[in-house]
Amino acid sequence: ALDRDIDRAGEALKDAASARIHTFIATSPIHMKMKLRMEPDQVLEQAVKAVSRARKYTDNVEFSPEDAGRSELDFLCRVLEAVIDAGATTVNIPDTVGYNLPHQFGELIRNLIERVPNSDKAVFSVHCHNDLGLAVANSLSAVLNGARQVECTINGLGERAGNASLEEVVMTVKTRKDIFPCSVDQIDTTQIMNCSRLVSSITGFAVQPNKAIVGANAFAHESGIHQDGVLKSRETYEIMRAEDVGLTANRMVLGKHSGRNAFRTRLQELGVEFKSEAELNDTFARFKELADKKHEIYDDDLQALVTEASLELERPVQGVARTVLDV
Repeated sequence: ALDRDIDRAGEALKDAASARIHTFIATSPIHMKMKLRMEPDQVLEQAVKAVSRARKYTDNVEFSPEDAGRSELDFLCRVLEAVIDAGATTVNIPDTVGYNLPHQFGELIRNLIERVPNSDKAVFSVHCHNDLGLAVANSLSAVLNGARQVECTINGLGERAGNASLEEVVMTVKTRKDIFPCSVDQIDTTQIMNCSRLVSSITGFAVQPNKAIVGANAFAHESGIHQDGVLKSRETYEIMRAEDVGLTANRMVLGKHSGRNAFRTRLQELGVEFKSEAELNDTFARFKELADKKHEIYDDDLQALVTEASLELERPVQGVARTVLDV
């Protein structure tokens, strides 16, 4: 909320087809006292001044009371009412340090919308951090309580433990249309995976394999029970389609937890048909033995196992023939 920062932003946006200036100042007791060293009335005055200055450059002004999640509700209401009167068209409520719990944060949003007299003149937004792993949950709770904008990031990147993950927010709203009063149909979700990989390659921040939606294992199944269920009906263990986020299909990971059905199915996909149940059982036993030594079994491993099993089944017959000739 500094004059020179707002002016510089306004200068940068003077030729923009669409411009927004987002200004903020902290409103929590600890931030006002320890960081800003300002009294609440001074903070209120500065917030209004910043919004008024930003309005000289654009009608689209967003204001955030930093650390709103730890701010006093009455003071927060005063600040929001004042900045909306000053021309803020979006008011963004940040859980700056990831302190809030979902029910608590949702209740905060609902209370602000109900208690701020001019709340209908602005879009309520949220900006959640992931210090307790609750950024997405808090954001979604806010949406259920009236928030219309969610500030989020690809792969959940952000300060400290990160921000709310865009892909998780979007796919939750898309998957649970029965719960959410809004739509994400304007978002092409089939580009999510490509976008995630692009951001990861540019930033150098790898996506953890078990990351929801975009992790390497997000649509991978290794448990035999899970694999058998998915092969019979995808919906048994998948609440969304891999294709919806840009993958060609889900992935069956063959490992020590895999069952016979997944094993047989993968070999059929590779063009391998067993002549008998005995041959399947023998090859599957070899597969399990290898899986105890190696975490993931690849197609080349399977081909080798099939070849090895076939040779083993042929050897006893050849041995008997040689014995007869020797006699």
